[in-house]
Amino acid sequence: MIIEAGLAIIRKEGADALNVRRTAAELGCSTQPVMYHYKTVDELKADVYAAADEFHTEYIMIPDENAADPTMSIGLRYIRFAYEEKHLFGFLFQSGKFRNTDLRGLIYSDEALPVIQAVCGRTGLTEMQAKEAFETLFVCVHGAASMLANNEMTFDEAYYVRMLGNIFRGVVGILRGEGK
Repeated sequence: MIIEAGLAIIRKEGADALNVRRTAAELGCSTQPVMYHYKTVDELKADVYAAADEFHTEYIMIPDENAADPTMSIGLRYIRFAYEEKHLFGFLFQSGKFRNTDLRGLIYSDEALPVIQAVCGRTGLTEMQAKEAFETLFVCVHGAASMLANNEMTFDEAYYVRMLGNIFRGVVGILRGEGK
């Protein structure tokens, strides 16, 4: 219940609003039950982060009927998540969590393996080529998502479907040796 309350606070108000007193208020109790389970707010934030990360993963892995294929669906859902869940997106990806982390380390992690395998299956690329394609797509998708999360921009699904399709076809074609 504490983690769910923390997640609700971040979704509504942002990560800066998450503290013991605010969590207790969300639960309708004193601070004692929260502090019994969490000695510091950093411990609470770590557990809420894990729950937010799980929520995000489930969200982006839902197939999108408007995407041309499953790999494109993941990118489109990532962008839509940033638009619909601005505070949660900021908490997950713009809070300094990845400080001193290499982008390739993040992209080539075990967490990205299902996406890499989907790219391999869809395109016939080798795993290494699929990782390179994903790297290009990720940078573009994350950039678009960040723009939506940090600004009062509108989400134009048709635009992003077209953009992702162009990027995907372009990078896959280059990796297959079909273009320069």
